[in-house]
Amino acid sequence: MREPEAADVPGRGAAAVEMARYEKEFSSVRLESARMSSQPGIAVIFEGTDDLHYYARPETAPAPGYELRIEAKADQFDFGKAVFPRWSIFRDPLGKQVEVYAGNFTVFVPIETVRAAAEITAIGESDVEVKISGIACTSMACLSPFEKTLPTKINWNQRQSWKEISLEGPYGGSRPSSTSTQPVWFALGLAFLAGLALNIMPCVWPVLPLIVMRIVGQAKESRSLKRSEGTGLQTAERFFAALRMTKQQMLGLTFCSGILLFFAALAGANIVLQVFYGMVLQWGDQFRSPIFVAAMALLLVLLAVFMFGVFTITVPSSIGGKASSRRGYFAALGMGFLAAILSTPCSFGILAAAFAWAQSQPLLPASIAIMIIGVGMALPYAVLTSMPGLLDRLPKPGRWMELFKQGIGFVLLVIAVKLVTALPQARIGGVLYFGVVLGFCAWIWGTWVGYGAKPARKWLVRLLAIALALGAGWVFLPAPSYELIDWQNYDALSVQTALEQGRPVLIKFTADWCLACRTVEKLVYSRKDIARLIGQKGVLAIKADTSEWDSPATLALKHAYNEPGVPVSMLFVPGKKEPIKWRGIFFANKLKSRLEQLPDKPNR
Repeated sequence: MREPEAADVPGRGAAAVEMARYEKEFSSVRLESARMSSQPGIAVIFEGTDDLHYYARPETAPAPGYELRIEAKADQFDFGKAVFPRWSIFRDPLGKQVEVYAGNFTVFVPIETVRAAAEITAIGESDVEVKISGIACTSMACLSPFEKTLPTKINWNQRQSWKEISLEGPYGGSRPSSTSTQPVWFALGLAFLAGLALNIMPCVWPVLPLIVMRIVGQAKESRSLKRSEGTGLQTAERFFAALRMTKQQMLGLTFCSGILLFFAALAGANIVLQVFYGMVLQWGDQFRSPIFVAAMALLLVLLAVFMFGVFTITVPSSIGGKASSRRGYFAALGMGFLAAILSTPCSFGILAAAFAWAQSQPLLPASIAIMIIGVGMALPYAVLTSMPGLLDRLPKPGRWMELFKQGIGFVLLVIAVKLVTALPQARIGGVLYFGVVLGFCAWIWGTWVGYGAKPARKWLVRLLAIALALGAGWVFLPAPSYELIDWQNYDALSVQTALEQGRPVLIKFTADWCLACRTVEKLVYSRKDIARLIGQKGVLAIKADTSEWDSPATLALKHAYNEPGVPVSMLFVPGKKEPIKWRGIFFANKLKSRLEQLPDKPNR
């Protein structure tokens, strides 16, 4: 008996063919003979990175016909319509949610009829062609539409040995298999160890000194709690006092509750995704979001400025006495939540394995496993704060605490830079600029008015800081979007050729370091009406980048057009000797008026 062909054995099929690649993002495809629910067919197995994706629906694809389409044909078989797995949701740079297929997934093309069974049995092998078409995009760019035909062979005589697959299983479904080879007690123990391991992750190191400092600060307080009446918080204190718990132990328990609150949020998100979207929550998914990473980096910048003593968070004296305990508990709760967030991107094998097991279980065991990860992380802090002897041995507060606090500020800045460098290249500069402005606003908030300043002056200064931060965010933090205009790189010959052919030319002189140029892009060239007119009039749009002093665009700006700097835009109209120039940022309506005067491009 002949050994099955490579294409008939899962894992031994044809080599993968690369379908798309953009920088570090890629996607490849390999074909294998397979069965789904005992129906024979072809498994089209996609393997790649999570950011590169294909569109699942024509309604949300960049253009009609650009959704992922797969067809198969052979002389001996009739293939049915391709069966796709559940799609996932992707938020594009414009903020729109679209349905996509990304990363590793499988599409199944079933064999519906066999045309000549006897002939196929005699021949054994049959040639099959699988046509794949669509468009691949990342969060930064869309590649050119593609259409590729991949050949493969199937051995009909070996169909009973073809791998049985399910689109919900390891061959590319969006939900992992619901079975696990690990016993429950082992998996839950692994989850507990994973939580303990989070405390030694480098990503959580910046917050650990803050925790220690808080415990040191609380160690000098009385261990006894006065009985009080009134608020629910005071009732809780009486309850803890009845349990003979000290203030330090209560704060430690509150900090642990903050950690557990984060993991409870993860468990809730897992339930929502599985029940309503048929998706699973992958560990660290939030750090794949540029918005989340940027927000965490900016939060660390604010924390660093706080550590430098630039500003403090105060409560009005009229309520300070009543709120001091409340603030302590809320701060401990928030710090526990922050510690859990910072720990997530630095997980390693044991953590990933525990979380993956949780995702493969029904909702209740999965939620318990996720919470046990949180229990493992919180346990060391609970032990530390429950042993008064350990707190008594901590150093007394003094100048060393202030120096230590300021030193930690620099550590926080290093971690913030590390997070920023993980952002897409197009976002890094804007986040860094905004981080500096945010620190400046915090400095305004904390130092421009003293403790005894009049309320009106305080509000005026702080409203100024808020307005400056909002304005900087509007300039520096917009998500990169797909350009509405098809800009071509500057080339003097292209400009001359277009004018000789009677085609108008619009040149946008810009530079990476030019803040006003960014504003022009937002106020002028992001307008849909202007982009539509440029296309309607057949205008050649040229982007002249003057970021480098010796670039052709820079030399032309100086010597050919005698302009001192950027931004400047020029519209060249055939038959007119001099271009129309606009300097500054407020010229959108003037440009629109000029474009409307141009004749429409001829139909060809």
